[in-house]
Amino acid sequence: MQPRASSLLDPADTPERQREKLLTIAEVLMRRVEQVTDDSVAAYAQFQRAAMLEDQVSARTRDLERALDLLNQSNARLAEANRETEAARQNLADAIETVQEGFALFGPDEVLVMCNSRFGMHMLDLRDHLKAGLSFDDYVERVSRSRYLALPEGETPEIWAVRRRKRHLDRHVIFNVRLIWDRWLQISEHRTANGGTVIIQMDVTDIIRLEREARGRMLDDQARIIRATLDHISQGVCIFDAERRLVGWNERLGDLLAIPMQRFRLGVGFGTLMERLESEITFGEGMTAQRFADWVLSGPGRAALGFELQRGTLILQADAQEMPDGGFVVSFTDISAERAARSALSAVNETLEARVMERTLELADALTDAERANASRARFVAAASHDLLQPLSAAKLFIGSIAAEALEPFAREAVQKAQNALDSVEGILGALLDISKLESGRVAVSPGPVRLDRILGPLREEFAAIAAAKGLRLTVMPCSAVVISDPAYLRRILQNLIGNAVRYTMTGRVLVGARRQGGMIRLEVHDTGPGIAEEDQDAIFREFHRLNAPASASEGMGLGLAIVERACAALGHPLGLQSEPGRGSCFMLQLAVADGPGEANLPAPRPLVAPQHGTQDRIAFLVENEPDLRRAMGLLLEKWGMSVLDAGTGEEAAALIEEIGILPDVFLVDHQLGDGMSGLEFIQLMRARYGALPACLITAQRTPALATACEAAGVQRFLKPIDARALEGWLSALPPAA
Repeated sequence: MQPRASSLLDPADTPERQREKLLTIAEVLMRRVEQVTDDSVAAYAQFQRAAMLEDQVSARTRDLERALDLLNQSNARLAEANRETEAARQNLADAIETVQEGFALFGPDEVLVMCNSRFGMHMLDLRDHLKAGLSFDDYVERVSRSRYLALPEGETPEIWAVRRRKRHLDRHVIFNVRLIWDRWLQISEHRTANGGTVIIQMDVTDIIRLEREARGRMLDDQARIIRATLDHISQGVCIFDAERRLVGWNERLGDLLAIPMQRFRLGVGFGTLMERLESEITFGEGMTAQRFADWVLSGPGRAALGFELQRGTLILQADAQEMPDGGFVVSFTDISAERAARSALSAVNETLEARVMERTLELADALTDAERANASRARFVAAASHDLLQPLSAAKLFIGSIAAEALEPFAREAVQKAQNALDSVEGILGALLDISKLESGRVAVSPGPVRLDRILGPLREEFAAIAAAKGLRLTVMPCSAVVISDPAYLRRILQNLIGNAVRYTMTGRVLVGARRQGGMIRLEVHDTGPGIAEEDQDAIFREFHRLNAPASASEGMGLGLAIVERACAALGHPLGLQSEPGRGSCFMLQLAVADGPGEANLPAPRPLVAPQHGTQDRIAFLVENEPDLRRAMGLLLEKWGMSVLDAGTGEEAAALIEEIGILPDVFLVDHQLGDGMSGLEFIQLMRARYGALPACLITAQRTPALATACEAAGVQRFLKPIDARALEGWLSALPPAA
């Protein structure tokens, strides 16, 4: 088997050597072809193979020649790049060498890359070690042990090296290093973008020395200023250093202590001053010479000390204060005039205090008398109102018991007018009671969530007929906002404002509406009445003050706005007024909006008359100590078809029930029954004996405590004078007797 041509070539040969071998093989093959005499197919095929092999050898030879050219070009470029890099490195080294400061570059691996000759010029024992490849830790270690480094007092090379490595953790840091022979280096260390470190050393010895000289001159100037200041102040001052030696004083010190100035000289010990203090001066209360000496000898950390001295008639205030260097300063101030003035002032104060005490006692007596008179007035108003309400209630009940349908028209009109007059009297008495409570501060308001539509809706119905009778257009804008107020007093306030607007407006309209302003609601009552002059706008809130109106009880007594103002003050509702004569008035009331809807927590308004079960054939037990009122109420109950038992006291009523053995369907009990048990106590006694019987309490007492007690006991309360319609509605709503 003949060897293949490719096996005759050694890949390790150079392209020239391989080309020579291929040419030799081609010549041998050509000679062999020429020697063959027969022109057979095999010989011709061998010739063809030889020709093809020669072409392949030629192509391979060309490829090798091109590769060789490319390799030669790359080697040339690499050599050029190496030359340029070396030139750049040399240029960088030359540039760094021209820098006036010491320069060193550590790589990201904390190894020294290069530095200039100035980098180690201040520490000659380091210069031989500052070569490429030196680690940063070795560099710091060698610097800390250099004999040219002046370590701070009490600091070892190990401690210095730890502090230096800690500073190295910052990206940028500048600090000063002290060398021997009072030389200084400023070290600036900065991180490079690739994590390396550049360190620059700059000799700042001359700068620091100049700063010292400037500081020394400044201290000399300050010393002269301090000396001039000490000589011009009114206090005597002496300054001692940490060794308790005198280093500063002024002339005023000698004057105050009566010490000749020649005794004061620089460096004199504190003992010299103490000798003078002990012999010539008396220490004030709480201070002795020994205590002062102990303070001086106690050393750094002394607290400030203040005390008084006396030399003859001269009184001095001494203040001792420690200084930062461990020394101390003592100042002496002449307070003789101040003490004399204080003594004179004390004498004047004693006289003045006696006069003030005398006047205070007089004012206290006057205040007591005023409070007693005010309390008496309040008690009188309450008692008089209660006494007036009793016959008023009787009168209303008597009139209510009259069957108006059976009367002649004239008599029926007279009864209606009498009823109206009694209603007016009731309103005046209620206003007087409100004024009394609001002025005395005894009123108890209970602010809570109130839906305005439940206040404004009933007021619209109440005044609609009155306004229509006068030909006025009353508009109450709907508003379902929930505000914080006391519902009873808010209704009374709006009732008075709307009532006044309707009363004093002859033509036009009355408008009631609400405006939202942030977290507030502003209620406004507008009218087209005569308006109020600016000079009268304060006066209208006084009691019994009415503008351009007849003094008729049916038209009011001028108490409505007084109640409005006091009720608004008690509730914390700002009240405002805008008015112009001939153009009407607007009263404004601001209320806070309640958080959340609040509607679910509000009780639904109860109807005045509940579903009717009737009053016929029921037994009512009436307990009332006033005969007239008891008789009037009995007549009214009988008119409604009820059978009435009555008694004057709770004890009589209890005894009567025990005697006859009849249990009534309902109790109607006055609260104030004389010296015995109260009405509420009687109701509780009956319920304890006979179970949960229907009962109502009739009273003129309007205190919140009684209202709370009735609510807790589940007892209906009716205020005198009694509203007959309300009472009838409540009785009719009672469930049928079992």
